[in-house]
Amino acid sequence: MAQHHREAPRLAYLLSQYPKLSEAFIIREIRGLRALGFHIDVASVNAPDRGADGLTAEEVEERERTYYVKRHGLRGAGPAHLRTLLGRPGAYLRGWRAVLRHGGLDLRALFYHLMYFTEALMVGVWLAERGQRHVHAHFGMQASTVGLYVKRVFGTGLSITVHGPDVFYAVERYLLADKVREADFIATISHYARSQLMRVSPHRHWHKLVVSRLGVDPQRFAPRPFRAAPEVFEVICVGRLTPAKGQHVLIDAVHRLVGEGRRLRLRLVGDGEDRASLERQVVELGLTEQVIFEGAVNQDRIRDLYAAADAFAIPSFAEGIPVVLMEAMAMEIPCVTTWITGIPELIRNGVDGLLVAPGDGDALAAALARLMDDPGLRQRLGQSGRQRVLAEYDLGRNVARLGGIFRARLGGGGNGS
Repeated sequence: MAQHHREAPRLAYLLSQYPKLSEAFIIREIRGLRALGFHIDVASVNAPDRGADGLTAEEVEERERTYYVKRHGLRGAGPAHLRTLLGRPGAYLRGWRAVLRHGGLDLRALFYHLMYFTEALMVGVWLAERGQRHVHAHFGMQASTVGLYVKRVFGTGLSITVHGPDVFYAVERYLLADKVREADFIATISHYARSQLMRVSPHRHWHKLVVSRLGVDPQRFAPRPFRAAPEVFEVICVGRLTPAKGQHVLIDAVHRLVGEGRRLRLRLVGDGEDRASLERQVVELGLTEQVIFEGAVNQDRIRDLYAAADAFAIPSFAEGIPVVLMEAMAMEIPCVTTWITGIPELIRNGVDGLLVAPGDGDALAAALARLMDDPGLRQRLGQSGRQRVLAEYDLGRNVARLGGIFRARLGGGGNGS
């Protein structure tokens, strides 16, 4: 009977863009928390990254119940400024002082902080209409900066999930020390990310930092059929086509292996700023038959591509802990990736996958060749990878842990008010 007297926490998620193809894990997290009884409203600064025809059924559902800040434009911004000025004049002026302090003499920075402040006012009004008193933002960048202004002006609770590593390269720009100081708590997806926040914050705030791992659904990403002797060895790389992902190194590695007379095919799944240069590289190296650009695909399509793969490779230079690695591991696809940031927390080299130095194309080619030559190793790494996911990166279990963090940090029931 006691459960009927303890309402699950109410909170609002604040995101830069939702739904977003490369951040499908956030939808899973939100829907998982709702399934546990949490009341969650969602605000997104930007509209979804695709039109309705590119969204899954779940994403369409989420889009319909999400508040899109920029969609309301001046007709939302003007009333939000006026309402806050009249209702909270002191807090409103403090917000303006913060804009001027953070923007300084840099006109570009000043403009961005004015936008963050305005968006925060719109979000604050929206929160009040829904009786929400706590905001949770994903990533330590723009959305959490808006959240910081919301807390300063409206006095709401604030928590952030920090992924890294980009935010750690621009600590002052993203007000990281301010966020650690002013947030009620900060969840990090890895011990590495937690250590980086410890680096930029005083010891007295470290108690706010808690590791909360991401995860995948091992039933949704179930083992695919194992191929001991594929005629053409299929390698898949899933991720945005950006410099940080290192796909140029992977194409060089494929070139080396093809030069040795090996038969393999690389499928690059994703899109981004590096696509044109990657396509040029493929043409220059004569790999148009071996490298396929699949473009960006949604979650309904990605499992079919995984199912045809014999290995997964992503030679990143900078990462948090890629969820795509967890997806591949859950499907027992042996993974080759780099020994950087939080990745060794997910993959133990030689046990759950193979790790190589970032930027080392020779080592990457050697690791892929090793997998091609040893079907027993592929199978062992794939099976161990799935067990690693089941033990540490199971979505349901980790969402439940996050729910426990919210309950404890927000006072059990209610919404921290």
